[in-house]
Amino acid sequence: MSEQSYLLAIDNGTQSVRALLFDLHGNLLGKGKVELQAYVSPQPGWAEQEPEYYWQNLAEACRRLWAQVPIDKRLIKGVALTTQRGTVINVDAQGRPLRPAIVWLDQRRAEVGGPIKGPWGWLFKLAGATATVDYFRTQAEVNWIAQQQPRIWARTHKLLLLSGFLTHRLTGRFVDSVACCVAYLPFDYRRRQWAAPGDWKWQALPVRREQLPELRKPGELLGHISAEASRLTGIPEGLPLIAAGADKACDVLGAGGVQSGTACLSYGTTATINTTRRKYREITPLIPPYPSAIPDHYNNEVMIYRGFWMVSWFKREFGLDETQRAAQLGVEPEALFDALVDSVPAGSMGLLLQPYWSPGIREPGLEAKGAIIGFGDVHTRAHVYRAILEGLAYALRAGKERIERRSGIPITRLLVSGGGSQSDAAMQLTADIFGLPAERPHTYETSGLGAAIDCAVGLRLHPDFPTAIATMTRVGKVFLPRPEAQRIYERLYREVYLRMYRQLKPLYRDIRAITGYPA
Repeated sequence: MSEQSYLLAIDNGTQSVRALLFDLHGNLLGKGKVELQAYVSPQPGWAEQEPEYYWQNLAEACRRLWAQVPIDKRLIKGVALTTQRGTVINVDAQGRPLRPAIVWLDQRRAEVGGPIKGPWGWLFKLAGATATVDYFRTQAEVNWIAQQQPRIWARTHKLLLLSGFLTHRLTGRFVDSVACCVAYLPFDYRRRQWAAPGDWKWQALPVRREQLPELRKPGELLGHISAEASRLTGIPEGLPLIAAGADKACDVLGAGGVQSGTACLSYGTTATINTTRRKYREITPLIPPYPSAIPDHYNNEVMIYRGFWMVSWFKREFGLDETQRAAQLGVEPEALFDALVDSVPAGSMGLLLQPYWSPGIREPGLEAKGAIIGFGDVHTRAHVYRAILEGLAYALRAGKERIERRSGIPITRLLVSGGGSQSDAAMQLTADIFGLPAERPHTYETSGLGAAIDCAVGLRLHPDFPTAIATMTRVGKVFLPRPEAQRIYERLYREVYLRMYRQLKPLYRDIRAITGYPA
């Protein structure tokens, strides 16, 4: 391999889009970043964004990268793309959007038209899974569009995820990565391909097979950068675009968290804990593992839907003072928020938060709501902020134990990535709550690095994934558990946190029945 070979990774997340230049050792050489408005809400609970907005800002991120890093572009050997999951876009035959994208945070619901027919319907009824299947049908954006905007649906030539839409803009081809298929679509997660003709999902959704893009495995060729895409982005025309995966899948790969016994925590807008396995296993019954950014592997994931959105919410609603002072001092706001956390002892003086601020499907269920218990007159907003971070770590630890029970493999190593991992305070309390060293990868841009690893292996710049991972990923800083804090957290977790949902579940059901929320 050439030591002067570079890789371009494009990461279109919820909060920003970044164009990232990596070398073959995983060093980040340059970044072009554009902050994004996550979504607009034409009606309460809706989350939409114009697809052109994503494309124009992707191009701008690339232009900012070239302005920052004056390199010979001939040294760039390939491009890979990773995006937020579950954002759906309807396009015509030329790839032009027919309506705004429905972003993954959208909360609108479709109607359930009737039971699933035939053997599948009987099977779901016998297994007590009808409610889970109906949840899938109400959540599916395509059902809402077909019901509420039938003219749009009738004109839909292709139904694309954001990854597929941007791939079409870059290459002119309707194709996507298998590892990007995390959405309410007729996808067979076990076989990592579109569902077979007899699958129940074709009954549950109005989609036709010809409306879906072709799929490629991570590391395979999606196409080449077109002349038009090159003109707008500055990416050299003809460069290969290599299939990568969705942001969480690439996050795990870029953190290096793919070995047996290793879990990767992602502290992002959605907080997750993932392990990587070759074998298909449902950690929560009827909730599939997702395709890994490594071909023919799965990510066993437990997700806290609102995750570090709760941290952003706190900062927006209660953190104005720190935000303003940080601007005056010329420091990052996270430094002052870490000081806020460190001013409170482990356990937040008995304040415990359960972070189910969006309903789940099975664990937790549809009735789930968030809760904070243990308030006293000693508690301040600093205690609430720390309790949010602790509550997220408790929930992810519960996810770790669920993964261990279902897989039979103990988790002995913890990697933590995502925006929240930049907080030393969050890293330390994570180590304390899990009772394991919490390792922070050498780069914050782990999703982009994961995409670059897929690109490197796909182009044979590294011979295989083990070599690429060993060469391009490494640990930056390690946070060790503190025995006294660990003892406090162990008791709060075992004796209080694990009982909260079970004890509050009947009350959540009553709240839902009385108020109609969540719907």
